Amino acid sequence: MTVAVPSNTPRALSWGARRTSGIIAFLVAASGLLPASSNAQPSNAHATAATAIYVTRPGDTLYDVADHYLRDPRDWAVLRKLNHVADPLHLQPGVQLRLPIALLKQEPRSARVVAVSGPAGHAFRQNPFAPVTVGMVLVEGDRVQTGHNGFVTLELDDGSHVSVPQDSTIEIGALRQTVLTGAKDRVIDLKRGEVDSEVNHATKKDDRFQIRSPSVVAGVRGTRFRVSYDGDEQSTAVAVLDGAVGVDAARMRPRAPGVPLQASTQLIGAHFGSVTRSTGGVGGPVALLPAPALVDPGKVQDDKDVAFDLVPDANARAYRVQIARDADLFDLIRDQRVNVPHATFGDLPDGNYFVRISSIDGMGLEGLPHIYAFERRQFGLDVSAGLRAGSRDFEFRWLASRTGVETRFRFVLATTADLREPLVDRTDLAAGQIVVSDLPPGDYYWTVIAEQFDNGQLYQKGSAIRSFTLAR
Repeated sequence: MTVAVPSNTPRALSWGARRTSGIIAFLVAASGLLPASSNAQPSNAHATAATAIYVTRPGDTLYDVADHYLRDPRDWAVLRKLNHVADPLHLQPGVQLRLPIALLKQEPRSARVVAVSGPAGHAFRQNPFAPVTVGMVLVEGDRVQTGHNGFVTLELDDGSHVSVPQDSTIEIGALRQTVLTGAKDRVIDLKRGEVDSEVNHATKKDDRFQIRSPSVVAGVRGTRFRVSYDGDEQSTAVAVLDGAVGVDAARMRPRAPGVPLQASTQLIGAHFGSVTRSTGGVGGPVALLPAPALVDPGKVQDDKDVAFDLVPDANARAYRVQIARDADLFDLIRDQRVNVPHATFGDLPDGNYFVRISSIDGMGLEGLPHIYAFERRQFGLDVSAGLRAGSRDFEFRWLASRTGVETRFRFVLATTADLREPLVDRTDLAAGQIVVSDLPPGDYYWTVIAEQFDNGQLYQKGSAIRSFTLAR
């Protein structure tokens, strides 16, 4: 009787069917009816490649090990040759088997959306985009796209974070974990715009985290860094805030997991960056510009628009100002690049926020950031003044926009713009008006200051110093 074992045994067979197939193949090979390599062709590459150790347990067979830990259970023959196993059906407990890492089974992992603001969508591979929502689980092959003032932050299973700022597109190229070793493989493909990453330090030698743009591959083992791709210039900027990033040209063969970062074309350390253009090789390290300072960082943002003034940096070509709901800036809500050290945003609801500011150099490389907390509490003050009809009485009126809170006012009137020698200085006014009589002709300057005590804190809002001339 002749027994034939097809080499294309479906991988979807049950464990019992796969084990039976493997046993038949072994018996047939032992009998000389078929060569032992009919189901799996071990190669020198497998024998010399990096391996992981599995210590056998009572009752283990080579087929058990292959089924549990290899992507293709038929590669039991590779294990047999690599480990010089005489009897695949009987393994002594406590034996150290070498398993080629390249053949190990990998399980899919997922990422969770932890923050979304503004227009943002996701799609699996080439499917149409749909809105992103907090709590959504994304997997390998998912794409994320943000519009203007759209932001998304993903959290990986090890606590690392990947933030996608506005006008950007990424695809999750790899998100998996090796079964035997526990090594993680995470690859994010940056198609357009920018991606910010805060990666927890790798715990396994073969852990890999990479951001791939069309021009570079940036790999880390634990750091905070950003990668931005300019499609018009076909250039990629990498800025490293902590740790180190290995940068290689995208056209090069990807570094295998476990290869040290020092083997990269360029190793970019903390507080340095690089710019790689399509016309040249990987850009060398460039020191990042220091973070600019914020003018009046303790100011309560009480005007109609939220605005920030930065201390100018002579080396900066531009500045970046971002607003978030959290200090880590995972929950971004506003983002601006400005050519002058001033940024104005539209109206924001009252609350506590954080602003991150940085300088941008002549290469377009964004520098180190500084984060400030600020309070948003709208508090407007409308004022007016005029002569009462048929009299020499001058009436001043004002109205605070924030109601429902006890408000006191101070009124100051003087003949000089510095208000140093006031003619009238009334404090603790509760009403929204005051009348001043019998003013002699001349130039006058005045202002109103409103004070509110709310939630244990004093807030003040002063009107602009106004002036008028009283003719003879």
